[in-house]
Amino acid sequence: MFLIRKPSAADVDRFLDRLRGLSLSYASPGIVSGPPAGYSLDEVVVTIGHGSEDFDRARAALLTWKQCDLGWLRVFPSGASIEPGTNIAIRVQQLGFWSLNGGRVLDCADGPGDRFSVTYGTLTDHAESGEESFEVFMDPPGADVRYRIRAVSRPRALLARLGYPIVRRLQTRFRRDSIAAMTRTTSK
Repeated sequence: MFLIRKPSAADVDRFLDRLRGLSLSYASPGIVSGPPAGYSLDEVVVTIGHGSEDFDRARAALLTWKQCDLGWLRVFPSGASIEPGTNIAIRVQQLGFWSLNGGRVLDCADGPGDRFSVTYGTLTDHAESGEESFEVFMDPPGADVRYRIRAVSRPRALLARLGYPIVRRLQTRFRRDSIAAMTRTTSK
């Protein structure tokens, strides 16, 4: 949903209500682990801290969507659960307009050792079609805390298809800003 003004709290609530009946915008969950033909794969892995305290802060940040609290991009409802099945609204401000995009938490995994991830998939009212996974883990050799963003996407909405080069720049900006947010949150 593209808007010429910032959506109010009531606008976001109405949008979240509409998400209940929507399905994923692609055939079946799990594409982040193996992208289908026609989808772009973006992945970045960076060090954001060191040691178990930084890992605990990084894990807590993912639990509260801090990786998406970027000013120009934010997840609603505030404090949204990361439990599978939870619907989220992603509010984005770009190029002088706003958009609301629907997603659904698909997976939340506490892996073996120091590893934690959250994955969401796009719903049929999202400008993109695909999945995005956020993972923090401790790299055993040096106890570095690593942050991985892995996204599989393709444009779905007409404006996203027409402005695909701009969409790709926004995706790059998101990764850069998300890494900065996680680094600030983790390394205190």
